Amino acid sequence: MTKLGSRSGSQILRTFLPEQTVDLRGDIYRVDEWSAPSPIEIDSDVVRWSLLTEIGAWTANDKDGGMAGDLLRRVPVEVVELDDRRGVTVERYPRVWLCRVCKRIGKSEDARCKCGKRAWGQLHFVGVHECGAITEPWIRRCPQHDDVRVVVPKSAKAADIRFVCPVCDTPTMPAGLGFNKKCVCGDGLVRWNVHKARMVYVPRGMVLINPPRPEHRENLKLAGGPRKALIWVVEGLTVARPADVTAKQTRKELVDQLVGSKMPPEIAEQMATVAEQAGQLAKAGDHPTDRLPTARREVAEREAVDIAMALAESRTPTTALRLPDPDDPLEKRYREKYPPALRRAGIDGLDLVDRFPILNAMYGYTRGEDDPSKCRLVPFRRKRGGYRLYGNLAETEAFLIRLDPIRVATWLAGRGHRLAGWTPECTDPVVARVAILEAAQVPSKRDDPQMESVGADVLKLIHTYAHRLIRQTAVFSGIERDALSEYLVPHHLGFFLYAAARGDFVLGGMQAVFESNLDDLLTAFVDAEHRCPLDPGCGIGSGACAACVHLGEPSCRFFNRFLDRGVLFGRNGYLRIST
Repeated sequence: MTKLGSRSGSQILRTFLPEQTVDLRGDIYRVDEWSAPSPIEIDSDVVRWSLLTEIGAWTANDKDGGMAGDLLRRVPVEVVELDDRRGVTVERYPRVWLCRVCKRIGKSEDARCKCGKRAWGQLHFVGVHECGAITEPWIRRCPQHDDVRVVVPKSAKAADIRFVCPVCDTPTMPAGLGFNKKCVCGDGLVRWNVHKARMVYVPRGMVLINPPRPEHRENLKLAGGPRKALIWVVEGLTVARPADVTAKQTRKELVDQLVGSKMPPEIAEQMATVAEQAGQLAKAGDHPTDRLPTARREVAEREAVDIAMALAESRTPTTALRLPDPDDPLEKRYREKYPPALRRAGIDGLDLVDRFPILNAMYGYTRGEDDPSKCRLVPFRRKRGGYRLYGNLAETEAFLIRLDPIRVATWLAGRGHRLAGWTPECTDPVVARVAILEAAQVPSKRDDPQMESVGADVLKLIHTYAHRLIRQTAVFSGIERDALSEYLVPHHLGFFLYAAARGDFVLGGMQAVFESNLDDLLTAFVDAEHRCPLDPGCGIGSGACAACVHLGEPSCRFFNRFLDRGVLFGRNGYLRIST
């Protein structure tokens, strides 16, 4: 096996996926497979639910390749990561040999060109179809001289390419690479383009919080499961972990706990009955979250579990920052400057997570149009049945930012939204959180950003807040903006801001800001220039563009949609509300 080069795991994750064409040492290759990749331990239920959510737009248009149906039937799903020693297996593709000297098209890379040289490159055009097929162009040769050369156009358009006989200068075929060529699937025509064009191959992936040790999920189940995690988050993370929440268990939670401790199920049911008769178990409606509609509660519980798993390894809230000497300038800063800076920025809580477990996983690709109604998802499949996701699991540093629920509720009311169960006079954050959870149906990233609803406004607020904070954090932490990313938990009015891990090394810039000048960061976040260089055009339009709020693709999973500076700095903006 010949080694053609080396790349980092994160580079390979997006640019060396099966059926993707890549440039290596001046030649073009197609990826065959990752050689003996290593499995990543996952919670299969979480992965299935996340996949169903991610592919929803293709499923709605019947273009998901049957993946949703298979997931609901619980076919096997695995996530693997690159084995650095074995790497990726590739093959030369397309096999259309182009002499780098005279531009002749050859029949074999092993033979010399008629010009006498043996310097074969490749024609860098391929044909693709939305079904996922890729094909090589067929070049007609001069029937008299059995020869042909390419006349390379100045443009990158396949339609401008010409092929002529180098002997008699006669065109061997019409300009282009062949129009009206049908795809092998029989459903449409092949489209020709440069092999690195976006429409040729678009990798599709998702980001998950995946704890490095499975016992964290087991511990959560024993502590009360998703319901206990939801209560913990709604009550403001006032205790260290969900297990410390004093809410009563439900019957199901108690039975699961007893069975998990090796008790026979029938005995566990009997003990649950005794506990229920004694009034020791939670009843329907005991906690405000129990009154949420089932669908809303399930989504809220999943986000709460995400938060619990992200904080399972480490968590340092700003309230835990203390130094032994009360006269230390940094200790005074923690006491006197951090709290007002947080309040002014509308933040209810900010935590440092120095071991944030993030999993990037690619589940398939598309060719052709980007619109899910016009392209077909091609999932990655296992050779022995089921699906394979190609992933990269890392632990990095992150901030968890949670906005003030009272302030968010006040802002929503100012935008004309009614929150059942909450009034402007109410100062109970739990009531505000539950009212927002009940009212907000948060849109998906492919929904219309112009839609008007409580959920759309909440998403715009959280998303715009995250983008602006990422831009400011990049300045204060010394981390490149494109190396910072967001993970939104909008139902709980929060998000994680995390740094991309560089192998096994984490810069520590975010921790340095957290421990030394977080107040300066938040002050700049509120006071720094918020107008756009492209105003008034940007403000009249969506209120967000590349010059003011947008981030690069690796940083934003919402395609820079549901953004608007007005939600923060408009006349009734969130940061304009007096505190």
